[in-house]
Amino acid sequence: MGGSEPAIAPPEPTCQVACTQTDCASEERLQTATSEEHHAESYSGNFIMGCSNRLMLGVIGAAVVITLITIPAVYYSRSGATKRPFTLQDYFNDTIRKKSYSLYWISDKEYVHKERDGNVYLYNAETMDKTLYLSNSTFAKVEATDYWLSGDHKYIAFESNYTKKFRHSYSASYSIYDLEKSTFITPVSLPRVVQYFTFAPKGNQYAYVSDFNIFLNSNVTAEAVQLTHNGKKNEVLNGIPDWIYEEEVFASNEAIWWSSTGKFLAYAEINDTEVQKVEFSWYGSEQYPQTVAIPYPKAGSNLTKVKLFVVDTAHPTLHSHLAPPASIAGGDHILSSVTWATDERVAVQWLTRRQNHVVVAIYDFEGSSWREREVDVTTLTFEQTSKTGWIGHYMPLPLFFAEDKLSFYKVMSDTQGYKHIHHIKNGKATPITSGKWEVIYISKLTRDAIYFVSNQHQGIPVKRNLYKIMLGSSPSAPQCLTCDLDKDRCQYNSAYLSVDASFYRMDCYGPGLPLYTLMDNRDSGAGTELLILQDNKDLENLLSEFQMPTMKYGTIKIAGFDLWYEMMLPPNFQKSKKYPLLIYVYAGPCSQSVSYENKLNWGTYLSSSHGIIVASVDGRGSGYQGDKIMHAIYRRLGTFEVEDQISAVRKFIDMGFINKDRIAIWGWSYGGYVSSMALGAGTGLFKCGIAVAPVAKWEYYDVVYTERYMGKPSENSDSYQNSTVTSRAKNFKNVDYLLVHGTADDNVHFQQAAQISKALVDEQVNFEAMWYTDKDHSLRGPAFQHTYTLMSHFLQKCLLNPQ
Repeated sequence: MGGSEPAIAPPEPTCQVACTQTDCASEERLQTATSEEHHAESYSGNFIMGCSNRLMLGVIGAAVVITLITIPAVYYSRSGATKRPFTLQDYFNDTIRKKSYSLYWISDKEYVHKERDGNVYLYNAETMDKTLYLSNSTFAKVEATDYWLSGDHKYIAFESNYTKKFRHSYSASYSIYDLEKSTFITPVSLPRVVQYFTFAPKGNQYAYVSDFNIFLNSNVTAEAVQLTHNGKKNEVLNGIPDWIYEEEVFASNEAIWWSSTGKFLAYAEINDTEVQKVEFSWYGSEQYPQTVAIPYPKAGSNLTKVKLFVVDTAHPTLHSHLAPPASIAGGDHILSSVTWATDERVAVQWLTRRQNHVVVAIYDFEGSSWREREVDVTTLTFEQTSKTGWIGHYMPLPLFFAEDKLSFYKVMSDTQGYKHIHHIKNGKATPITSGKWEVIYISKLTRDAIYFVSNQHQGIPVKRNLYKIMLGSSPSAPQCLTCDLDKDRCQYNSAYLSVDASFYRMDCYGPGLPLYTLMDNRDSGAGTELLILQDNKDLENLLSEFQMPTMKYGTIKIAGFDLWYEMMLPPNFQKSKKYPLLIYVYAGPCSQSVSYENKLNWGTYLSSSHGIIVASVDGRGSGYQGDKIMHAIYRRLGTFEVEDQISAVRKFIDMGFINKDRIAIWGWSYGGYVSSMALGAGTGLFKCGIAVAPVAKWEYYDVVYTERYMGKPSENSDSYQNSTVTSRAKNFKNVDYLLVHGTADDNVHFQQAAQISKALVDEQVNFEAMWYTDKDHSLRGPAFQHTYTLMSHFLQKCLLNPQ
């Protein structure tokens, strides 16, 4: 699971066209939103950061409220020729992959892109000129796999020896290259193992973290100055997050924030000295296993402590502590975000431990020290409280400062409970958008316009488009920039805009195959397509050989809500026949499993080769449809989101084409929890189910995620006790159950599966289980294919060849 964009399950395999860390880092916040922030990520794939498709047939009974179109799951097909099923081996085939197109804007009209041959080219969107920027041979000299560009664009930091740690964090080595002289700078005082590296936004100074301390280089040839000295593994971390801040708060590997020109540098000091550690064995290949220990605050336990400091980069011995406001400092709190408005003004979002109250504190540099702006008639600290749940989607959403560098724009719930853009000035929030739809995230704020992605179009929350609002004395109505571009193919869209938004890369994720185009956004040519960057034509040709499923989307009425669902229907579907049904579930708070994003995944194989209908439904607790639906599960996880999956199955049976004796459910992470809870409900609906890396008890999961939705165990004990999989163990006697987990899962610990296993054994329940030695939450590498092969065989026994 996670706090902002989950890799809850292995994403749908994609072929990144030479995506570099530079490219991805620049787009991460954009893309993160597109990938449904951590929890929406599913086996069907994702964004940078994380997406999907849906549809519907005829109205069969009162269950169906809306009927939409049926869309080919893969948009293109070849008519006439004999076609074959899409097999499990096709799913594993690395040549049958969607391709994306990564680029990094370095100005308002120029971007760099690394091509498949490893060369990086500089493109001019205005003139369409293309020049070699970095040669693949330069990468080869230091065996680099990635690169970072200095603020003045004169130097490159080549990244090599990448070693993954957790979801976002890693260590690497860096070599500094002079672009003008085409030479590497030696010697450089950079250590071989660097935990985080960052260039300043201007010039070529940089900072890095080594051994949990921060070092500053005023330019590429200067000696490093050590800024902190108290860093220590598992105790104090400077400039990088610990596990909980990485996973649930920042959703990144960074805890350093440069001011506008690099005059100041803010950093977080993370203190885990009072946090309990989780320990598990790392079996490796030695005679004795090692023990891995990670500070991991679980629900109800001591929370990580954090302090925020600012350093004057010209006088690096001068550190200023930015203390949280008194209303926050008195209790446990979370540093949610740091946003520089100018070189001498920084805004910080401080969140209470309950995560239903946030304070935006603005600090100014006044001569020689930093002070929080006084709360007076003209400049009020902004505070926001949720009366129905938690703030934001997962964390409070980011701030975008207006031209006055004091007021700002922010996505937050309006008085009707829908997430909309608000302009906050003098402590007062004025809505800029409104309606029974939601702004997903702000893409960019320019001098005269604000760009954002929302699900406003046609009132269908499972579609997404890019919008623009002109700013002025009174903001204009939203203008959709992508709604009418290739309507059949592109209904789930976002964009990556250039520095001042004169151009953008349009990202079309479905329902057709992904399409990436370069668009003109200047007044004279607004909306003009300049270049097709990637159209996945090769994949289209490959897929024309297969019999492919179609997608069906619609809504069903449950508990008074019109809840969206999608079905992947087998080739040559006939509603007069009866088909096996597999429910794919995630269902975590603010997740969205149903969307018009294209899907080419494990479900494609099951549907094409075995005639299984694969369906998902976004029940209560899901996101982007208003707080009334999302906050329905506040303080009661394991209730409505489970019940709605069960109710949806009954509605699907009523449609007339489901074999009620061959129904299964599966999920990963939170989805594994929900699938287990549904199987343990004892309804008799499910013949079998699969749980990969599931939660068993919420007391075992991390404090920030769990308490956001459940509060402390001591304050909500009944809900904690009633939401366990283990208490339902006896009901598993009537279902077939496959339990899968990695022994080195740092996120949802192996402890969770072990407790489910113990409870099932205590009740004498027969079940199947598979553990993956030294594998984490994502089960990457050889475990990926093994997992999906295992699950395929399990479902064949259950749904196709029942005993």
